[in-house]
Amino acid sequence: MSTARQYELVYIVTPEAPEQDVADLHTQIEQIVQRYNGTFDKTENWGRKRMAYDIGRHREGTYVVETITGSGELMKEIDRRLRVNDAVIRHLVVRVDEELQVAERTKAARTSSTSRRRVARGLPAERQPGEGRGDGDQNDDMDGAEGLR
Repeated sequence: MSTARQYELVYIVTPEAPEQDVADLHTQIEQIVQRYNGTFDKTENWGRKRMAYDIGRHREGTYVVETITGSGELMKEIDRRLRVNDAVIRHLVVRVDEELQVAERTKAARTSSTSRRRVARGLPAERQPGEGRGDGDQNDDMDGAEGLR
């Protein structure tokens, strides 16, 4: 039983590696993802950056971040391939779908709590255009209390 989950893959390539090697590595990972019926959600090449600490003799590296949806077997294969690749200094695979679900639940709970408070004050459940401060990104804890200052 394999379920599709969302993962974030970060890898650092040696600074001596040309851009073509980084592109070839991305192509290899892309082929693995296709073979295991996964999908690429997003790829970001952050370019060459100084690392927080030296790894071996390297002070800099080319950072690449990829968001992949697929199975655990897919990520095991990618992890195995990145371990044996000499151009990769470090890599990290993190499952991010659980954090996204927690964030969605928290946002839904906050929205329902705000709606209940607004209704209890006799206001509409949702903020109306032009109501309150600014563009509406602020917290709704002070709704209706602007005149109390």
